[in-house]
Order: sequence, then structure tokens, then C-alpha cells
Amino acid sequence: MTNAMEQDLTPVSELGEFGLIEKLTANFKPELESTIKAFNDDCAVIHYDSGDTLISTDMYVEGVHFDMVYTPLMHLGYKCIVGSISDIYAMNGMASQVVVSLGISSRFTVEALEELYGGIEVACKKYGIDLVGGDTTTTKTGLFISVTVLGNAARKDICYRNGAQEGDIICVSGDLGGAYIGLQVLEREKRVFMEAPGAKPELGGFDYVLKRQLRPEARKDLVEIFKNEKIKPTAMIDISDGLSSEIMHISSQSGVGCMIFEGKIPIDETTYSTALDFNLDPTLCALSGGEDYELLFTISPSDYEKIKNSPDITSIGHITGKESGYKITTKSDNVYDLKAQGWKHF
Repeated sequence: MTNAMEQDLTPVSELGEFGLIEKLTANFKPELESTIKAFNDDCAVIHYDSGDTLISTDMYVEGVHFDMVYTPLMHLGYKCIVGSISDIYAMNGMASQVVVSLGISSRFTVEALEELYGGIEVACKKYGIDLVGGDTTTTKTGLFISVTVLGNAARKDICYRNGAQEGDIICVSGDLGGAYIGLQVLEREKRVFMEAPGAKPELGGFDYVLKRQLRPEARKDLVEIFKNEKIKPTAMIDISDGLSSEIMHISSQSGVGCMIFEGKIPIDETTYSTALDFNLDPTLCALSGGEDYELLFTISPSDYEKIKNSPDITSIGHITGKESGYKITTKSDNVYDLKAQGWKHF
């Protein structure tokens, strides 16, 4: 028997592709002068005369990147935008427009997709970016989300991964490992739910790590700090796959080695204590957890004075010669090779 709430839901087939796009994007009005044309044409039209255009794209696949058992659609929409625009900030640029495409199965109603786009809208407004287009198609199962983000930066300001120099200081924003620990909490409650569907989730006290997993933030503020302090990082990357693999990306592409110090890696107290409750090493969660979307960057020693008192930037090590390899010094002063154990896409 179908209940009243289900009877009020709208099948996507009732609107069709263009009707669906029109409904989902009705609240998105271009705010930026660079957005010349958004919807209802073959392409978006974007104009810049102040610098180079930056473009990045990401795919989010149900069952691989997110689990609908514990992921609210509004949070999912928000997170997909944040995870994608983070790549632009990692280049020391500013995100400006996004294109979102969906592959949707018949189990998703129009109202469900409006929830998803509600999260996209909140993220766009918070970060000052425009949604300018997209595509939809059907799929046999699940939900697929593709986000392409455009941004811009003056060529002289763009940061790549390959510019780190021996002697540079390795820095990171925020704190690490929280998103991974939030995922562990959600997975635990999912297992309980699967065994006892009537059980209520026990999420009290985990607000911080759950937010880090379900609704992370991108570090636009750091790009603004760099501009205000006249700092250009020598190399930069966002931490989507874990600290260890990201610093190894910078080091290998720059042709250098690195040394980071366990005792300097910033880990929030809730992350630390919850990791121990799960019998996990908090440092390993920071090194390999991923999805924190903080920025990892290297700076010249001459710029250190400009950021040393920043409450949200931590220096965690330094760049060494290539022959030294990729190392970590533990709290007990033992030195080990870093291992890239972060997210594997295949």
C-alpha cells in the first residue's frame, strides 16, 4: 500500500530532461559579471580578462564515493561542490562557476533531486560561485554526479605541485583525520541498522567528525590570506586522499624529498579520542584518511614569519634533498618511510 507522502512525490519521467533541469535550476541566478550565459543554450559563456582560466572535474558515484544509507541528499550536494572547488583553491585560484551533471535511476524522485540541488545552492551561495549548466541521463542503478568547476587566477599567482625546493617549510591548514573518523562512526551505525532496522543511531558527541565527513569546507580563506600577506606557496595540493600521499605527490613532482614530524600534525581532540575508541591510530587516520579538503603547501623560509602566528596554519616539516626520500619522524624520534595508503580510485 502506498502512503500519502509517497503519492505526493513526482516521478522524474513526468517532467522530462528539460523540465527537470528547469525546475532544479530555477533558484540559480548568475551573480558574477564573468557569467555571460548560463542555462538554456549549448554552452555556458564565461569571460575573463584578469587572468588564466582554471578547470577541474570530479565524479561522485554512489556506493564508491558516498552511501545513501547515511548521506542526506542536501549534504551530498554541498559536499560535491566543496570537494570540486577545493581543487581550484589548491592552485591558488578563485572558483567562479560550476557545471553539474547527473546520472539518476528511477528510484530518485524530483523532490529528492531538489534536496540534492538545495545543497548545491547553499554551497554556491556560500563560496560565491555560479551554477551555469549541466546534463542529466538515466542509469540502471544508483546516482552519479559529475561536477566541473571553473576558476581564474593571474598567471604569476598560480601554484603547481612541482615547485617545492629543498629547505622549504611544509604547512597544512586546519586539522586532519576528522573526515575519516566521521566515516567510521557512520559505518558503525550502518552496521547496527542493518542488523536491527528499528535501532536509533547513536551519534551524540560526534558532531565535529560527522560534519567533517558529511559537510566539509573548502579553504577559500587561505587563498585570500596568501593574497593579503603577499605569499605565493612554492607548491600546493588539497588533501583529498590523505596527508601522506599528498606530500609524496608534491615531493615526487618537485624532484625533492620531505620530512614531516608526527608531533606537529594537527589533529582535533574529538578526532583523536574517537580514533582511540575505534582502536585506530590517530596519526594514521591523518596520514591516510582523506576527504579533509585542507590545503597542504610549501613556502620559502623567508615567508614563514608571515604565517607563523596564524591559528589555522601549522608547519609540520620541511623539504629535503631527493636522496633523503619521504620520511616521518615519530613522537619518539624514530624515523620511518612514509607510505601512500590513501584513497585508491581503482
